[in-house]
Amino acid sequence: MVAVSVALVFAQVYLDLSIPDYMSAITTIITTGGTVEMVLEEGLGMLACAFGSLAASVATGLMAARVAASLSRRLREMEFERVQSFSPDQIDGFSTASLITRSTNDITQIQMAVAMGLQVIVKAPILAVWAILKISDKSWQWSASTAVAVLALMVVIGVVMYFVVPRFRRIQWLTDNVNRVTRENLTGIRVVRAYNAEEYQERKFDAANNELTDNNLSANRAMSVMMPAMTSVMSLLSLSVYWIGAYLISSAGDPASRMALFSDMVVFSAYAMQVVMAFVMLVVIFMILPRAAVAAKRVEEIIDTEPAMRDGPVTEAPGDARGEVEFRNVCFRYTEASEYVLRDISFRAGKGETVAFIGSTGSGKSTLVNLVPRFYDVTEGQVLLDGVDVRDYTQEALRRKIGYVPQTASILSGTISSNVRYGDSADVGEEGVRNALAIAQADGFVGEMERGLEAPVAQGGSNLSSGQKQRLSIARAVFRRPEVYIFDDSFSALDFRTDRALRQALRKETGGTTSLIVAQRIGAVMDADRIIVLDDGRMVGMGRHEELMRDCEVYREIACSQLSGEELRA
Repeated sequence: MVAVSVALVFAQVYLDLSIPDYMSAITTIITTGGTVEMVLEEGLGMLACAFGSLAASVATGLMAARVAASLSRRLREMEFERVQSFSPDQIDGFSTASLITRSTNDITQIQMAVAMGLQVIVKAPILAVWAILKISDKSWQWSASTAVAVLALMVVIGVVMYFVVPRFRRIQWLTDNVNRVTRENLTGIRVVRAYNAEEYQERKFDAANNELTDNNLSANRAMSVMMPAMTSVMSLLSLSVYWIGAYLISSAGDPASRMALFSDMVVFSAYAMQVVMAFVMLVVIFMILPRAAVAAKRVEEIIDTEPAMRDGPVTEAPGDARGEVEFRNVCFRYTEASEYVLRDISFRAGKGETVAFIGSTGSGKSTLVNLVPRFYDVTEGQVLLDGVDVRDYTQEALRRKIGYVPQTASILSGTISSNVRYGDSADVGEEGVRNALAIAQADGFVGEMERGLEAPVAQGGSNLSSGQKQRLSIARAVFRRPEVYIFDDSFSALDFRTDRALRQALRKETGGTTSLIVAQRIGAVMDADRIIVLDDGRMVGMGRHEELMRDCEVYREIACSQLSGEELRA
C-alpha cells in the first residue's frame, strides 16, 4: 500500500506539472489568433489533468489513512502485549499515567505523521525537484528570483523550528502530567470530597494544565509567523516574476520573441508557485514531526524494554508432588532499594496444609506471598513449587497452578459469570460457577440480582460493595480449582459470621489444596496448620496458635490486642 501511495503521488505530481504546459499552449493559441476549438481541445486536456490529479490525491489519502491506522493498531497491540509482561517495578517505573498516554495520545501523533507524511513528505520533494527541472531552461533571472524566494523560506523555517521544536518535544511529557493529575483526582474523588479538597485539586490541575497550555501557546505563537511569511514570499515571487518578465518583454526586439517570453512568463509563474507550495507543504509536516518523533521514541521505549522476568523451560513439575510450597533462605528487596524487605525466610507448606502469615503492618506479609506467583523475583534464596524453583516454570504454567485473591479485590466490567470464569480456568460449566459462588458465600447476593449470573458488573465493580467484591474475587479463585490458594488479606471486608461460614466451606471443599493466608486478625489464622509470625521482614515465630501463645512474644502481643481474656483462655 505504501508503494501504491508513492506511485499515486508521482502520478499526481506529473498531472499537476502538466497543467502549466496546457496553459502555455492556450496562451500561444490566443495570442496567435487560434480558433475556439483549439482552445477547447487544450482546455479539456487541462481539465482532465486537474480531475486526474484530484482522483490521485483522494486515492493517496485513502491509502495513507489505511496504512497509518494499520500501523497504529499494530503499535497498540505490541505495546499492550509488552506491558502485560512487565513486572510491577517496571510498570511503576513508567507510571500508569504515562503508559496510558503512550498507548493513546502518542500513537495518535504517530498515526497523523504517517498519514500526512505519505501525502506530503513524499510529494513535496518530488514536486520541488520536478518543477525546478521544468523551469531550469528558462531565463536565469527568473531562476535567480525563485532561488532567493526558496532561500528566504528556508531561513524562516529554520528560525521558527529552532524555537518551536523544543516546545513540541515537551508537549508529550506535559500531557503525561495532566493525565496523572486527572487520574489521581478521579480515583480518589471520595477522599477529595470528604476532606473538602476540591479547591486544592483544582489548583493542582490548573498548574499542570496551564503549563501544558503555555507550552502549546508558545509553540503556536512562533508557528503563527510561518503562514504570513509564506504568503509574503509567494506574493513577492509572483511580483518579481512579472516585473522581470515585463523588463524582458520590453527589451525583446520582435513581436514573436515578445509573445514567446510572455508565454514563458505565464508558465514560469505557475511552476515557481509549485516550488514554493512544496515548501509550504513541508511546513505543515514540520508542525507534526517533532511531536511525532518524541511520541515514537516513547512508544519505542516501551516496546524495546525487556521484561524483567523471563520464562523458564518447565511446564509441568516432575513426580507426584502437587501444591507443595517451600521457601529456602529467601531474602528480597525492591529494585533501587537498599534495605531488605524480607530476610532469611525458610518454611515448607505441604499438600493440603494451611499456612497463615501474621504480623504488624509493613512486616512483609504480602510481599512474601507475592513471590510465589512471581509478581516479584527473590533477591536471594529460592521459592519452590512442587519441588521446582518458580523461576524455572513458564509464567503461564506457574500461574495456572495458583488461585490468587489480592488484598484489594480486582473486579472487571462484564457480568458476575464472566468475572468468576475469568482467565484460563479449568471448569467452564454454569454449575461450576454456582458452586464457586456458594463456597465464597456470594450465592445469596447474586441470587437477589435481577439477572443472576448474567447481572452486569460495572468497571471496577463500582455497583458492588467491598464485601461483595471480595467474595466474588474468592469465587474466581475457587472456580479455577488450583493446586495452591493465596489469600492476601482477602477476608478483611467480611463480617465475622460470613468470614466463619466462608472458611468452613473452603476447608470442606478445598481440603486437599494448599492455602497460604495473609491476615491481620488473629481469629482468621487460629485454625491454621501452621502460623508464621513476621516482624520487620524476619520470621520470629512459627507453629500452631497454642505454641505461639506460649513461645512467641510478638504473636502474644498481637493476640492480646485483639482478643479478650476469655477468648484467649478458650
